[in-house]
Amino acid sequence: MSEAVRQAKVFMHNQLAGILEEWEVNRKYKFVYRDDYEGPPISLTMPARQETYEFSRFPAFFDGLLPEGEMLEGLLRQQKIDLHDSFSQLMAVGSELVGAITVEEIL
Repeated sequence: MSEAVRQAKVFMHNQLAGILEEWEVNRKYKFVYRDDYEGPPISLTMPARQETYEFSRFPAFFDGLLPEGEMLEGLLRQQKIDLHDSFSQLMAVGSELVGAITVEEIL
């Protein structure tokens, strides 16, 4: 059985909502809510229910949380992150996102 390449905890209002997993770099991602999560959905496109949300590219919801323009360029330079490595970008800014969502890599 294969394992996720990388994983991250996703919090909504500081409550652990679920886990984002990267199964194949830049190609396969999954998000699943925790069994005991009873808060609001992290996104309207991913209702809070017990199912696995699978994506063939970095999920649009999480992509929308990433910096753009000069902020992105600065992040890539400072953290030495590849432009196409959205998961690493999210981990770099995950504790400083605008709104109710925060993300923390599982090491």
